[in-house]
Amino acid sequence: MKLDDFDFDLPEELIATRPVRPRPAARLLHAEGGAIHDRHVRDLPAILRPGDRLVLNNTRVIPARLIGERLRESRDGSGRAKVELTLIAPAPEGAWRVLARPLRKLALGDRLVFDAGLTGRVIAREAEAAVVAFDQAGAAFDAALEAAGQMPLPPYIAARRAADDRDRSDYQTVFARHAGAVAAPTASLHFDAGLLDALRARGIGMTEVTLHVGAGTFLPVKVEDVTRHRMHAEWGEVSAAAAAEIEATRAAGGRIIPVGTTALRLIESAAADGTVRPWRGETEIFIYPGYRFRVTDALMTNFHLPRSTLMMLVAALMGLDEIRRIYAHAVERRYRFFSYGDASLLVPERRA
Repeated sequence: MKLDDFDFDLPEELIATRPVRPRPAARLLHAEGGAIHDRHVRDLPAILRPGDRLVLNNTRVIPARLIGERLRESRDGSGRAKVELTLIAPAPEGAWRVLARPLRKLALGDRLVFDAGLTGRVIAREAEAAVVAFDQAGAAFDAALEAAGQMPLPPYIAARRAADDRDRSDYQTVFARHAGAVAAPTASLHFDAGLLDALRARGIGMTEVTLHVGAGTFLPVKVEDVTRHRMHAEWGEVSAAAAAEIEATRAAGGRIIPVGTTALRLIESAAADGTVRPWRGETEIFIYPGYRFRVTDALMTNFHLPRSTLMMLVAALMGLDEIRRIYAHAVERRYRFFSYGDASLLVPERRA
């Protein structure tokens, strides 16, 4: 398998920079049994079967993008410069690994100052990131970050417009509970309270798990042989109650349908022996064609970037030729792509 196998032509105007409203009004490409149906997310209660179970990622996106100043003692008084950080992962003793612009101009000991009194200093440098120890901790840090930070929009949106107050709600799921993600589980952005109620009334179960989505989800694959790619690690948890709900649904013949690739990767990590068990820790699971799914019967997900690990995941689920056909249909029918775009419901024929 070569990286070019997962490439496709995408017109730039199909990249969504705002979500549709209301959330369930987004379009839904439903692929099942070799057929492709053009529907809407609001149709999910009619499409799914009573006894099916959706698995939802309840992570909460933090306002991880910070714009401030770098302060450095200087004889000529020129020690101030603009700096932009994106928090990407917690580090020991309350510090954070960050992406920084400009990274090459950060030095150990540099003081960093942001709005709302948020301050810190650079304590380590890596090849592509830095480590910053903030002066605030616990609730004080959370409050300062909430006031000073911006939502960390994906690069393909940030390149087109700045984040604003709308993104604080648009880029957060309605069931977000546990703070820690620096990117949203975007397939879940299509749900609102009314749709969740309609699904429950239809007899469709819902189980929440937590995977804190990292900025690594946007990193490009740089190797031509995709099997040599190394995935970024992300922290997640499947509780005992969640594992029991999933296994009870399987025993009763219901389908397990993760909403988003993050929920899928987590439950597959928690089912190493074929049974979903309570699980907590970091996962680096990399799913590409040839992977044997342990628990996933179908997947609801948005449309992904060419040449990305997420394209490889959906190709593993549906087959490379079939996913090419599905994406060609999506482009032809003008579906909206990526984080704020439309959704797909992918049901592989072998498990339908």
